[in-house]
Amino acid sequence: MTDHTPRLDHVVLWVRDPLAAAGFYEKTVGLEPLRVTEFAAGEAPFPSVRLNDETIFDLAPLDLVPRMNMLPGAAGSAGHPVNHVCLSLPADAFDALRSRLEEGDVPVSGISEDSYGARGAARRSFYFRDPDGNVFEARHYD
Repeated sequence: MTDHTPRLDHVVLWVRDPLAAAGFYEKTVGLEPLRVTEFAAGEAPFPSVRLNDETIFDLAPLDLVPRMNMLPGAAGSAGHPVNHVCLSLPADAFDALRSRLEEGDVPVSGISEDSYGARGAARRSFYFRDPDGNVFEARHYD
């Protein structure tokens, strides 16, 4: 890539069971799993899932929390979830995600209209949680 503008590279999500989390993100959310085999074999510290060509979610097991205390000023902060992560999707993928979540008995919020985000007002959005309690917003702008 030759475009050097700032971009979101990855988000680390704390999870109880990285393999189960990878399965949820693959089957329910529709993201490509990465390094699952390597993690299962003990060759990688955690698996990831690909959001797009430039961004991944790392699925960090909670047993890595103590290692984060080595960062200056970070003692005790590791393992805390963020408020939420927002996924921007095309309208058809938005509808497909909501359907998969409902089919999998994953609770979803009502649909909001015209909520503000990085690209202006999104036509529709809703929230859901992954099995580890991380909150996600799904939205579409088109």
